[in-house]
Amino acid sequence: MSVRQTSNTSAGFHSPLMTTYRPPAIRRTDWINPLVMLALGLIGVLFIKSAGRFSGGSEWAQQLVWFALGVAFYIALASLDYHIWMKYAWLVYLGSIVLLMLLWSRLGQVRGGPEVGSGARRWLGIGSYAIQPSEFAKIGTIIMLSFVLAKSPLGSFRDSFAMLVKIAALLAVPMMLIFLQPDLGSSLALFPTVFALLYVSNLSARFFVTVFGLFLLGVVVLNKDIKNYENFLQVHKLNAQEAHGQYEKQSWLPLKDYQRDRIASFLDPEAVDPQGIGVGWNQKQSLIAVGTGGLAGKGYENGTQARLGYLPHRVATSDFIMAVFLEETGFIGGLAVISLYAILLGNTLRIAWLARDRFGQLLCVGVAVLFMVHVFVNIGMVQGLMPVKGIPLPLLSYGGSFVLSCCILLGLVQSVHRHSRESV
Repeated sequence: MSVRQTSNTSAGFHSPLMTTYRPPAIRRTDWINPLVMLALGLIGVLFIKSAGRFSGGSEWAQQLVWFALGVAFYIALASLDYHIWMKYAWLVYLGSIVLLMLLWSRLGQVRGGPEVGSGARRWLGIGSYAIQPSEFAKIGTIIMLSFVLAKSPLGSFRDSFAMLVKIAALLAVPMMLIFLQPDLGSSLALFPTVFALLYVSNLSARFFVTVFGLFLLGVVVLNKDIKNYENFLQVHKLNAQEAHGQYEKQSWLPLKDYQRDRIASFLDPEAVDPQGIGVGWNQKQSLIAVGTGGLAGKGYENGTQARLGYLPHRVATSDFIMAVFLEETGFIGGLAVISLYAILLGNTLRIAWLARDRFGQLLCVGVAVLFMVHVFVNIGMVQGLMPVKGIPLPLLSYGGSFVLSCCILLGLVQSVHRHSRESV
């Protein structure tokens, strides 16, 4: 008897009822990721409601609708064979680029002001109904790069140079369009994802050593620019709010002054916001929320930072939702949510490991790393360990486009799990 025949016989012997009564699609379904996704999504809705309870916000209801729509997309994509995206990778990628370019048409919407890091063309829609194309550009980029790398595996740095140029060009287009909105956080989130895909593709270590050297050089240049910005404020006796837009005109780095404020407030808070009432306010209030949460928190809807308005409503429901959660559930609640993310990411990497082809493997790795970047940066930002960036927390932060894109990405992972296995 062959090995395959033995394994099938053994499976039938140990679970005859499951083999007899469960359809093949159900037997091939991974139940870990969807259960964790549902748990995180519902937690997000509950604490978005808590954060907006005393300001009359209805974001929680909108989030619930978007999450329900995301679950529908998840189910639809999970039922499709993921290999179909190899056939339509270029179409998906170009479609996401077109959406980004439409931001500069009459459909593009500008919201807020530069002092809060918005005032940018990040939304596309009509009236109050809008989507954020950058979230779907991430999906298109991951699918496209996974397809290209799966079709043409990399080798040595020299032999793979032409392919690296092609990958760089494919990455540069969405990154440039996202950066010009401007949306620094979303554009930077793609970098670690691409490096992870290149690493899985067995690219020479020489490439990563070179990139790491360039990264260190970039850090030195950025640090010098921030120091010059701080000196500019001191010489002209300006605070961060008064100087907006003035220094960026003379600097050759393509950064907005409000972005410099966020970095400088993390590296040297006294230089740009000595009283903690300007650019560093949100992070300061976040630290108070996290610190006062203690071991078990203050209880659901009993947090004070969002309720009293110290943590502004617009950030309490989005980028700083974890601060609200930690204040009300404490260390125990935070540990539980981080554990859920660890399970989600670990299981996604497990599915990548079990995938039977490179395309499926690369898709899952890309999704896992993108989620990991969002979780690491957002939680680090809330706890004062990272500069403030517009990087939301997957499935918890308020945002229709973001929660929808998270569900779509996880739907692709489920498709890999279901359709890369043998039919039984």
